[in-house]
Order: sequence, then structure tokens, then C-alpha cells
Amino acid sequence: MQKNRSRPTLAIVGGLTAALVLSAALPASAALVPAPIQYSASDAVLSLTPVGSFETGVFDASAAEIVAFHAGSDRLFVVNAMAGFVQVLDISDPSAPVEAPFNLIASDATVPAGVPAIPSTAVANSVAVRADGLIAVAVENDPKTSAGWVVFFDANAGTNIPLGAVGVGALPDMLTFSPDGRTLLVANEAEPADDYLVDPQGSISVIAVPDSVTAPLQSAVSTAGFTAFEVGGSLPLTADVRIFGGREAAGQGVPDFPVSENLEPEYITVSPDSRTAYVSLQEANAMAVLDIAAKAVTEIRPLGFKDYRTVALDAGDRDGGIDIKAATVPLFGMYQPDAIASYESGGESFVVTANEGDSREWDGYSEVARVKDLGDSPLMPLCAAQFPSDTADDANLGRLNISTAQGLSADGTCYQELYSFGARSFSIWDAAGAQVFDSGSALEEITAAAVPEFFNSNHSATAFDSRSDDKGPEPEGIALGEIDGRHYAFVGLERIGGIAVFDITAPASSTFVTYLNNRNFSVDMDAPGAALADAGDLGPEGVTFISALDSPTGRAMLAVGNEVSGTTTLMSITTTAAGATGETGPAAAPTETLAATGAELSVLLTGSAAVMLALGLLARRTWSRRA
Repeated sequence: MQKNRSRPTLAIVGGLTAALVLSAALPASAALVPAPIQYSASDAVLSLTPVGSFETGVFDASAAEIVAFHAGSDRLFVVNAMAGFVQVLDISDPSAPVEAPFNLIASDATVPAGVPAIPSTAVANSVAVRADGLIAVAVENDPKTSAGWVVFFDANAGTNIPLGAVGVGALPDMLTFSPDGRTLLVANEAEPADDYLVDPQGSISVIAVPDSVTAPLQSAVSTAGFTAFEVGGSLPLTADVRIFGGREAAGQGVPDFPVSENLEPEYITVSPDSRTAYVSLQEANAMAVLDIAAKAVTEIRPLGFKDYRTVALDAGDRDGGIDIKAATVPLFGMYQPDAIASYESGGESFVVTANEGDSREWDGYSEVARVKDLGDSPLMPLCAAQFPSDTADDANLGRLNISTAQGLSADGTCYQELYSFGARSFSIWDAAGAQVFDSGSALEEITAAAVPEFFNSNHSATAFDSRSDDKGPEPEGIALGEIDGRHYAFVGLERIGGIAVFDITAPASSTFVTYLNNRNFSVDMDAPGAALADAGDLGPEGVTFISALDSPTGRAMLAVGNEVSGTTTLMSITTTAAGATGETGPAAAPTETLAATGAELSVLLTGSAAVMLALGLLARRTWSRRA
């Protein structure tokens, strides 16, 4: 894709009006804050309400990450990476999730002949559950550069006895069943060792799984790699796929497979017909296409770059406040999606990406630098022809983190373009790889209007504007759901927190619906003796949609794993149409619509309009958002 390509105009709300609403008091629970922040379009047809949460009591240690739901047992399976196992929660009453008397421990599994035993130090990274109850858990080895495993369990059994295991590639980081349930696909991320002396080849394991709730044999495992894209291989590799920072940078010589070692599969989604898988290659800013029947990667698609001269962002944490504006110099964002998902609309297939951003940053090699560091040895300076002398000031772009692996001039003497990590957005791509929608600057504008005092706050500390220099709200998790015949994307914002909901039924004209953040910003997490349990949900990572048909309440829900707060929270989805799916089950908590000095809040959330709204509300606010 061309880095300066045009994009469709972002339509955020149909009637151009938005309203701030705060949820009323909820049932007592430390993880459910008294007044979660909610910001909605005036014509929003659904809302989110936190109804229950399970707390591990473990802060900032990845105690709740990926979440999978099994409707047959009304159980959630939650990856607790800190403890290394999958925690089992009974949510038959979503308002009071209860821990089951067992967890799923991978090291208890018997492995096939010729596959190394699973050590007690192995770590669960991801979990998926087939409709009939077959559970698959991706398990990382120790060290992570060695081959890992997938361990299988039975969700119906009520025990944690493993059904068996198979060996897969290095660092299996995510897995998913195909919609037809016949295939399990595993993203073997294969990150390098911290010292950068070992960098395994990334791959995708394609596992034919039995129709019954039993573990497959090792012979059912095939590996789809990237060696065909090496220099002289049978498949072409487009120049915009980021292959950089090979181990030669650490003085180890040219690796045997530089492309395969560079590519690190992050997340997988499968087309509704179960024939094609799409795999995010986050650091490479690309997406791999996998033919499931052939068990082979057929294409690697570069995702291109967002031109911040035409799309606004807040690029600095020391620029004096909320400052969402277009750049005046050649600054680009790399989409670099983490979670991805797929759906069908109008008879066509689409892939949706949460454009978080990530870098290669290890003890033995790092591509990350602030703009103001360019020119300090050994880094090249900015090209004077493209960048005014004040570009590197803290009040401008000086604090922004960028990649030193991109943007050098042809002679290598200076940086003529700047590339930042992530795109601070979510995108929709068609089956051929063309971008049909990007949310632009909407996520920063929405959060600026909803939480102006803590715009671009971090997740492990409460602060204003602290993440503007590094990926902003950082969209990481995404789940798709269909409610009353319409398709919705639920986007988790890792840093400031919360879930942003968009109607994506018509992909090219997707619209903002609502934003909910179950976080109490009044808790100072850096303060001695801070009541961290009162902070609410911090760092949403795994987002899972539960349909009304499968939900224990008869109403659609979201389950969200929050890696910093260590909480797993259930959110009820309520629609406004009488008799609609979301209206079955218990009544939703009432909401109060608030307006500044009685004036109607009218704004199209593009450009700087949302910032002006946020600042106006902050100056004139007549309410307290927190207990």
C-alpha cells in the first residue's frame, strides 16, 4: 500500500451529537467502581454496564489476560500468566463470578513420545474453547526460545485432568479454533532471547482436531512457516514488510533464515468459511494469509503506513495539554495490529485489526528512540530539508518514540521520515487486503472528551497525557459480535482503559456507538498504601463477546481480562429497542444524562472539535465523575 493513500472519511455519529452519561451505583464490589465513565453517541442503540468482576488481588503481574467462554458449562477460562495456569470461573451468576475448585495446569499433561516433558515453569499464554467443550491451552517453554506445547482439557468434566498434549513451535502465544471446529491454529511468536543471541523461526501450527472431546495425536500437527519468503525462495516478499534487526546487529553473523526469524505471528483469525486464516505479524507491520487446507502461508501483506499529516494525533507528553493535531512534517504510524478478528457483511469477508503497535526492543538490540535522540551517536540526525530546527523540542515531536529502523535517506546520513509505533486506531480490511476503514484519530478524541483530566493516562499509574509520546490509548484487544442483525466491534484500550464500541455493519462507514471505562482515576497507584483494589479495571487485554443465545442471562455480554488490575469483568450489553435481544434478562442499571450548563453537546468527533468539547466540559463541569 502507498503510505500517502487516501482513506474514507470517518463518520463517528449519525446525528453529530454526543452525550456524556455516568452509570448509577452498581452492586458492591471493589472492581466495579461506583461511577464508571460512559461516553455515548446521542443515537447510540446499545450501552455497556459492568455487572460483576472476579479479582485475583494481584496487581500489574498479568494475572488476567486472555478470556474464553464455554456456554455449556457457563464457565470462563482465564489465562493467569503470573501463576502460569488457566483460571476457571463459574459465571452462571455474572454479578458474582466464582472461582472453580480447580485450575488448568499444563505441566500435568502427558506428552507424546519424542516431545519434551512440560516443566513446572512453563507458562500458559492463550486459551480457546470449542463449542463442545474441547479446551486448548497454548503453553510457553522455559526458555521461551524452545519449542512449546498445546495442552487439551474437557470443559464438561469438572476436573483439571489433561486430555493430552502436542508439541508446537517456539513461544505459542495465541490459538483459535476454526469456525467449523475441525482445525486448531496456533501462532508461534518465536521472540528472540533478551540477549538476542537466539531468535527462533516464527510459524503457525495447523492441527487437525478430533470431532470428539479428545486430544489429537502429534501426527495431526503440521507447521506452516515462512522459508518460502527467504531470498531466493518461491514466494515474493514486498519491501514494505519490515525485515530488520537480524542477529547480525548483535555481532552473531547473518542468520540462516532472516525472514523467518524476523516474522513473529501474534494473533490469528479465521474466515467464516474456515478456509483461510489471517495472521497478524505485528513488528513486521504485516499480515500473513494461510491456506488452511494446504497448511501453507500463501502471501504476506504489508499494511502500509498512516500519514499523520492528514490524520491528527497527540504526539507529546510535554506539549502543555490535549493537543490532537495533524503533523506538519513527514510523520507516519505503523499499524502493527495485535488482536484481529473477522466477519461477513453484505456477503463479503472482512478482517478487523486493533492497531496497538510494538517494537523489537531487547537487551541485545533495540529499534526505539525518541525524536530528540536522533543525532546523538550512533544515531543519524533529522534531515534539515524535511524537518525545521525545533522539531525535536519537547513541545513538538521531541518526546515521541519512533523506529530507528525506518526512514533513513538513501545515503543513510539522516532521517527524512519518522515512523511511530501503532496507529492509535482500529481498521477494517477486505479479503484482498485493501483497507476500507480506519478510525483515524477517533479513539484519542473520544477519550479526550470522556476523560479530559486523564487523557492518555497509563494503566499502571494515573497521570495526564503520559502516553501521548508512545502509542496513545493503545488499542490492543478486539471482539466482534452480532446483535439484532447488526455487527459491532468492541475495542479494548490498554492504557487509559475502557471499551470503545463501533457499529461496523457497513464497514466503510463504521460509526462510534459508546465508550465505557470501569476505572476509578481518583486512586493514585503510586501513593504508599494506595487502595489498588478500588481502582477498577486496568489494562484490558483479552475481550470476548458472549451472544445472548449463549449468555447465562439471555442478554449479550462482554468478558474482559485486565492484565494490570488482575480482574476479569463481565459487562452486560443493553439495546434500546423494545423487545430487542439486549432487553431480555435483568434490567439494566439506570443512567443519568449530563449536559454542561444545560446546553446541548453537539460535536462531530474529527479534527480538534472533541478537544474543544473536552476543554469546555472541564472548565464548566458541574458534576463529580468519581466517588
